[in-house]
Amino acid sequence: MDSSNCFGGSERLATLDRQLRLYKPPPTFDDDEDDTDFEEQRIEESAGKVVSQMGFVEYATPIARQPERFRPKRAAVLICLFEGDDGDIRVILTKRSSRLSTHSGEVAFPGGKAEEGDADDTQTATREAKEEIGLDPSLVNVVTVLEPFLSKHLLRVIPVIGILANKKVFVPTPNAAEVEAVFDAPLEMFIKDENRRAEEREWMGEKYLIHYFDYEADGKKYVIWGLTAGILIRAASVVFQRLPAFLEQNLKFKVPRVVDKDTTLP
Repeated sequence: MDSSNCFGGSERLATLDRQLRLYKPPPTFDDDEDDTDFEEQRIEESAGKVVSQMGFVEYATPIARQPERFRPKRAAVLICLFEGDDGDIRVILTKRSSRLSTHSGEVAFPGGKAEEGDADDTQTATREAKEEIGLDPSLVNVVTVLEPFLSKHLLRVIPVIGILANKKVFVPTPNAAEVEAVFDAPLEMFIKDENRRAEEREWMGEKYLIHYFDYEADGKKYVIWGLTAGILIRAASVVFQRLPAFLEQNLKFKVPRVVDKDTTLP
């Protein structure tokens, strides 16, 4: 059977499906590595560099070296990809309601915290997508998950990548209490140096960059940054199998020896 038939005849989506099913996240820190100075570790330059103020690839943080010290709450987001009319790979995003108490008005993925009845991260991400934007889980072909990210408040966020074979069958019905708008953007823009600006910040004497992506859809302007931008950069790097065209800046950071619910990253 021609695998492209499962994706509305799209050979590109069929190829992407095969590629992503082979994806293996980078390894975590080796237990035999020198851990004499837990308080200060340098994030090595790699595809999983710190790319925003809000999101850190978990394996690149000192937290990953001492899992017994902190067990963060878990969440999952859905990176829902589809083929646009021009043949480009696009991703579905939302703008959070301005009435929400946290991250109001910001661009985000469909997703949220895991609930007790969720079987796995895939169920968390697809359940939340249905609740937030009316995306039927049966329409999404989940192909892989990326490595966990840590949010600013040390929430472990699992990006789940799914492919929407036929975008036309999905009619967004946003939950007004949570979502103000649903839109899509070309995934490749997040590894290009266009429509991007960066701001240099300093934390504990170390400088790092925050990346912002400006995007306009249907006459509305959006700014994509923070954890969402960090995950998109990583997802685009994996999908297109190349690193971003722009500079990402390493960061030295310190994590307190006691990590609790009040601990935050920069």
